[in-house]
Amino acid sequence: MQKENIIVTKTISFALAIISYAELLEEKKKYIIARQLLKSGTSIGANMHEAQNSESKADFIHKVKLAAKEVEETKYWLTLCKKSESYPFEESLEIQINEIGLIIYKILSSSKKASKIL
Repeated sequence: MQKENIIVTKTISFALAIISYAELLEEKKKYIIARQLLKSGTSIGANMHEAQNSESKADFIHKVKLAAKEVEETKYWLTLCKKSESYPFEESLEIQINEIGLIIYKILSSSKKASKIL
């Protein structure tokens, strides 16, 4: 039996939550940010999923870096929603993206250190 990959599991759960949130934003006619969030929020998991089958350590690090960039972009769009009085905001998304960011930055840090050892 294969061990659960926490970052893949968390990013899939987050992507599903982002899809629901984007649908809520679209219902409220907040189309532009809904689409931006949908792209960046689901891209994190796609990049982490791809990283699981990377061709080399450098390829793995590259894909994790892409996921980290998407984390930051997603945080930006969520911050705009949080600070805007006319947007709904779901605090659980902020909590999830912060947890995912911490894990991804830890993976990046560990991977870079391991690359230097090799």
